[in-house]
Amino acid sequence: MKILGIETSCDETGVAIYDEHKGLIANQLYTQIELHADYGGVVPELASRDHIRKTLPLINAALQEANLKAKDIDGIAYTAGPGLVGALLVGSTIARSLAYAWNVPAIGVHHMEGHLLAPMLEDIPPQFPFIALLVSGGHTQLVRVSNLGQYELLGESIDDAAGEAFDKTAKLLGLDYPGGAALSRLAEQGNPTRFTFPRPMTDRPGLDFSFSGLKTFAANTIAQAIQMEGELSEQTRADIAYAFQQAVIETLAIKCKRALKETGLKRLVIAGGVSANKQLRQELAKLMQQLGGEVFYPRPQFCTDNGAMIAYAGFLRLKNGEQQDLSIMVKPRWPMTDLNKLNN
Repeated sequence: MKILGIETSCDETGVAIYDEHKGLIANQLYTQIELHADYGGVVPELASRDHIRKTLPLINAALQEANLKAKDIDGIAYTAGPGLVGALLVGSTIARSLAYAWNVPAIGVHHMEGHLLAPMLEDIPPQFPFIALLVSGGHTQLVRVSNLGQYELLGESIDDAAGEAFDKTAKLLGLDYPGGAALSRLAEQGNPTRFTFPRPMTDRPGLDFSFSGLKTFAANTIAQAIQMEGELSEQTRADIAYAFQQAVIETLAIKCKRALKETGLKRLVIAGGVSANKQLRQELAKLMQQLGGEVFYPRPQFCTDNGAMIAYAGFLRLKNGEQQDLSIMVKPRWPMTDLNKLNN
């Protein structure tokens, strides 16, 4: 079985082909970062238009990379949600149209399920069950994963996601969009003892997150530093970046440890854009070593949005016998615990 995967949920156009016997045999990705940089964030209408321009050429490129023809494809998977409605409709419409023309099944995939399963593409994949920490620009969630489609949401952010807080704080520090990765690089030069930021919601029970207040704390710290210095020095910016990043990482680690202890599980998966953060990976690796468990994560190129994770998730669901009609339907808001409600 060879599955074509299409990802168009936000500002990356991803197309990949997953082969049941050979694994990933094609992976094409186009990012819209330059398109949105002047606006300091994603402009939905521009994102949708760019997906229209890029998706079909990337599908052709993926087929060429895999040395396949349209007749060799056995099914099509696409991101059905959550995400920007216009962007999702581009991928859905193209996928459903090609499925009709090629006479193959098409299946809508949950974007965060794709991220959750991305570590399965590695040489040593995690085995069910496990705890998944999903951290991206739009989501911060702790999920108990018992099997494919068997997900229990343990905790999530009640306001800003971790990645969103990274980007907003980076903007406060004058870093270019998208600022999360730039903030992490800047933090490497920071003084670890100069500033101390709070670890939000770690002093109370539960597994939910809140990063909006941490962003506000960073804004106040920046304002106070400007008042004292007149203009932020490069070192002060690095020191603030370090304190902010460390607060986010330790907060995530504390909640992961709590989830693992409450469930008794020994395997942790981290996925999503923020999972590429080196300091976060080191902190969670240290945590799992202390707990006698294992941590799994995708290679950096599969941490951000990509077609490979969608192709793989679609392959698993199609192989499991799942079917959908050719209705073009997307879910901009779609809880992962309601995966069976796509066609409702």
